[in-house]
Amino acid sequence: EVQLVQSGGGLAQDGGSLTLSCAGIGFTFEDLSLGWFRQAPGKEREAVSCISRSVGPSYYSDSVKGRFHISRHNAKNTVYLQMDSLKPEDTAEYYCAATEVCGSGYDATPVKHWGLGTRVTVSS
Repeated sequence: EVQLVQSGGGLAQDGGSLTLSCAGIGFTFEDLSLGWFRQAPGKEREAVSCISRSVGPSYYSDSVKGRFHISRHNAKNTVYLQMDSLKPEDTAEYYCAATEVCGSGYDATPVKHWGLGTRVTVSS
C-alpha cells in the first residue's frame, strides 16, 4: 500500500520555526518529485514548494520564498519542509504530495499520492 506519512507541524509563534517531514512507503521514492501544498480555512489549496527527483529544489511559492526550504533524503525515503520566519498567514493544513514533475505551475500538477495532512498554527 502506498502511503505518505507526515510528521511535524504544530504550534509556533510569529517569527518561529517548524519542520515538516514526509516519509514515502510502498513506491520507489526517488522516481517521483515531492512537494508540499497547504490549505487555510476558507481558502483554496495552494502549492508551497516542490523538489525534483535529482536536480534539487525547483519551486517555491512567492509567499514562502526565502523563508521555507525543501529538501529530500532519498535513502530515508523522506522529504522535509523547513519553515522559518513563520507568519500567522502560514497557518494552514499542510499536505505532502508525490508528483511526476516539479516546477512552475505546480498548483496544477496532477498528484499521484497525498499525505493525510498536518496542522500548522502560527500565533501572533
